[in-house]
Amino acid sequence: MLAKLPRRPGLRRYALAATAALTLLGAGLPTATANRSDDGDDRPDLSRFYGQKVTWSACKDDGMPDDLQCAKLTVPLDYARPKAGTLDLALARYRATGKKRGSVVLNFGGPGGAGVPELAYSGKEFMELTNGYDVVTFDPRGVGRSSPVSCGDGEDSALASLDDDSAPADPRALLARLKQTAADCAKHSGPVLPHIGTVDAAQDLDVLRRALGDKKLNYLGFSYGTRLGAVYAARFPDRVGRVVLDGVDTLTEPLTEQGIAGARGQQVALDDFVGWCVKDIACPFGQDARLAREEVVRLVRSLDEDPVPTDFGDDFSGQDLVGALGQGLYSRQLWPLLERALAQLVESGDASGVMGFVTGGFAFPLPLPVPLRAPGGSVAPSPGALVDEEDVPLDNLPAALMAINCADDPDRASAEQFTEDLGRLRAAYDKASPVFGQYRLTEVLMCYGRPKGTDFIREKVKDLSTPKMLLVGTRGDPATPYRWTVETAQRLGSSAVVLDNKGEGHTGYSSSKCVHRKVDDFLLYGSLPPDGSSCGPDEDDD
Repeated sequence: MLAKLPRRPGLRRYALAATAALTLLGAGLPTATANRSDDGDDRPDLSRFYGQKVTWSACKDDGMPDDLQCAKLTVPLDYARPKAGTLDLALARYRATGKKRGSVVLNFGGPGGAGVPELAYSGKEFMELTNGYDVVTFDPRGVGRSSPVSCGDGEDSALASLDDDSAPADPRALLARLKQTAADCAKHSGPVLPHIGTVDAAQDLDVLRRALGDKKLNYLGFSYGTRLGAVYAARFPDRVGRVVLDGVDTLTEPLTEQGIAGARGQQVALDDFVGWCVKDIACPFGQDARLAREEVVRLVRSLDEDPVPTDFGDDFSGQDLVGALGQGLYSRQLWPLLERALAQLVESGDASGVMGFVTGGFAFPLPLPVPLRAPGGSVAPSPGALVDEEDVPLDNLPAALMAINCADDPDRASAEQFTEDLGRLRAAYDKASPVFGQYRLTEVLMCYGRPKGTDFIREKVKDLSTPKMLLVGTRGDPATPYRWTVETAQRLGSSAVVLDNKGEGHTGYSSSKCVHRKVDDFLLYGSLPPDGSSCGPDEDDD
């Protein structure tokens, strides 16, 4: 299920952040004080939504597995004003084959990842869970078929400004372009944009729980999905069932610090890959690790100066390569494919192999893009209705990532602060990674020009009083550092139980048999490993 690359050069470079679930934290967000009652007896009245039942049927889209069922869920556009309009959310499930004890809901990360196509693609990873559950996922609001947000198809992207080394010399001009990009996103996204973000998504998750007929939410969230699970637990502590958070997100670090941590983690993963590569005579960067790392930097800079042509119309630049590297480094299983793709690029100037990584079509549990609209397609005209999969905007993944991350983040610098900070930030990011620094700084800066987001996550998601939740942290995770698992567990309090996965790659469920088994045992049977227990890198047992 490979998607076409977005047409906008800047957005194409940024799209990997959505597919790679990098968990960076614009739209304003209503306060999180909406109805907490299943029966909708608080104001505002949400009984219409909490009283609905899900009607499942065969998925109509081409290429969907025969045993996957689809449906929709209706939620309010604005929980503070439920009569102001509604949204439909796309759902999918694999039915329970064993004795059913309810449903387990999956979120694959992003933010901006569409759950329905990901479950269709990777459903085999979750078949054990059907021994006790319907395995359910959804396209969150603003994502995939669920009122997808967009920033339009304009060729002039503020993201491209950062590809120019002179950008820090004129930060006010860059800020103006970022503000224009934010205005374009508001213009093309429709009424959902001011009501996007994790707090609203958590309320949607509770409506889904009730519509599925479950008294408690059983949940498995990856990467950004761990943030959604934590916010749900803070908002609805009495409705928490068996919850697993794999690849744990930070709840406290500002965007700038998250970006630096991400760049540093990706650089470590790249160095590990290069160290592995140079042991192979076919490594395109030679057999000396130090020189090979320098060759990677030179290749990125060379492609930024002189991109190579592709069959997709847009040239392939150094920042496109950075995006591809980020995707390929998320799992050691992908390294042989990445090595061959890089050799193809270095030896013959053929970017087709590495472009496959930019589309996000290789890794799990990173969310895959839904099929993108063909040229001339248009979004469904009915506000709030599900969009046909061919009408999902080309840039929905990066547009949703930006909107959700910015809605979750309360920090906004003034124009004066922006001017003062840009050069310093560029230097800090370049120091963190000469390869990934510029790319990650681009992601962070996209919240400038947007209204500040909610402070609910930083202020309220802590000291939870819920049943025990399993938090899985992977030592070699390049996207969500292991320390975030430890810090988030401390913040959540006694409810958090940590499983230390001493392996590599982003998240543990698909890469570690030990993690996979312990997560399934908890979700299916309530068997929780001791806090602080571990899984070895290549072992099935502690």
